[in-house]
Amino acid sequence: MQTGAINTPHLTTYSPVFSVESRNGRPDFELAAALQKVSPQQQAKAQKTATDFEAMFLNSMFSQMTSGVKGEGPFGDTPGTGVWRSMLTEQYSKNFAKAGGVGVATEVYRTLILQQAKTICTA
Repeated sequence: MQTGAINTPHLTTYSPVFSVESRNGRPDFELAAALQKVSPQQQAKAQKTATDFEAMFLNSMFSQMTSGVKGEGPFGDTPGTGVWRSMLTEQYSKNFAKAGGVGVATEVYRTLILQQAKTICTA
């Protein structure tokens, strides 16, 4: 019997990965070239902006989904229900976007990076 460490995957908190393989599972050479021109600080800023945009989009979507709920639900039918429900949907949307969202952030990120690279080339 062999003793030793068992190889187990390390669990880390998930953050959406903005990779160059974001176009239907194929390498996105245009994005890869643009990333070479844009600083890591600008890439991080674009990633945060894209994730925040997706959270805002999801918040709007979740708010519409719960707008018809009257009285029933996690907060019942009290005068403060609307306020608490809006805070709950905001947190849902932020966590959903951080966990990868629905794909809006990756396209926004790609567009931001391509625009920044184009601006650097023309400046």
